[in-house]
Amino acid sequence: MTQRINYVHQAPELFKKFVEFSGAVKDSTIEEKIHDLVSIRASQINGCGFCVDMHVKQATIHGERPLRLHHLAIWRESTLFEPRERAALAWTEALTTLPAQGVPDEVYERVRGQLSEKELTDLTYAVMNINAWNRINVAFRTVPGSSDTAFGLDKAKLS
Repeated sequence: MTQRINYVHQAPELFKKFVEFSGAVKDSTIEEKIHDLVSIRASQINGCGFCVDMHVKQATIHGERPLRLHHLAIWRESTLFEPRERAALAWTEALTTLPAQGVPDEVYERVRGQLSEKELTDLTYAVMNINAWNRINVAFRTVPGSSDTAFGLDKAKLS
């Protein structure tokens, strides 16, 4: 496998701005638990091993139950997720996969039944954010677990 470039070193100012944007997204109206679920689910869909690894560890540190993490890939069939979480996951999948006809009205209505206009906007930025991180880490094949110590993810004790 060809070693890819280090995007942080190649564009440190853009990376810094993107990290600032990510921090602003994290400080929005969307609760940490939903941020974690959204980040993991989008990363699963996008095949980003680095981000799945990172966000599972973060969710564990935040107190997420292991069974819910295992059920995230089957959230529609699982009984472990609340309606608000289900709405956020449906929105995440719709924006991550972007169907040819756009986001279905049914998905939009379900989400609007659970989130305010501000929360839906903030959730949309959260989904945009994780999809961008997925794309850069997939493009440059960032190795899962390679930043655990730097990000404090070793505290999850999942290595």
